[in-house]
Amino acid sequence: MSDPVTILVDADACPVKEEIYRVAQRHRAHVRVVSNSPFRIPVSDRVKRVLVDDDFDAADNWIAENAGQRSVVITGDILLAERCIAAGAQVLAHNGKPFDAASIGSAVAVRAIMEDLRAGMDGIGGGPPPFSKADRSRFLQSLDSVLVKLGR
Repeated sequence: MSDPVTILVDADACPVKEEIYRVAQRHRAHVRVVSNSPFRIPVSDRVKRVLVDDDFDAADNWIAENAGQRSVVITGDILLAERCIAAGAQVLAHNGKPFDAASIGSAVAVRAIMEDLRAGMDGIGGGPPPFSKADRSRFLQSLDSVLVKLGR
């Protein structure tokens, strides 16, 4: 039997933690909730909290160092997604959008362009659109599909 699938959650700004716990339980996947502040997690042998120090990128570094072929990384951080794809992990954004080798290059480029635009606007600008029910539903479907694929 192969190693269990582990879901690595970039937890500080993750709006779908409860959904991750439910889907992981159904697929008997392990979950590592990685953050620099404690979050309440379910009581389960499969779900563990990983507290990192508050150094810049400490959570990202832990996730990238532990990502691999049997991991699903949940993050909205494009640069972390790029590192995890390079490590062989499956990566999903909070809205269910998969990051993969074919799409990550353009996502990194768009991020850089947007960062430059925001810098030229003296801090004026918006963030991502509000998280919606459709985003939550798409995330649930995407996570389930990835776990089914890795379970084969």
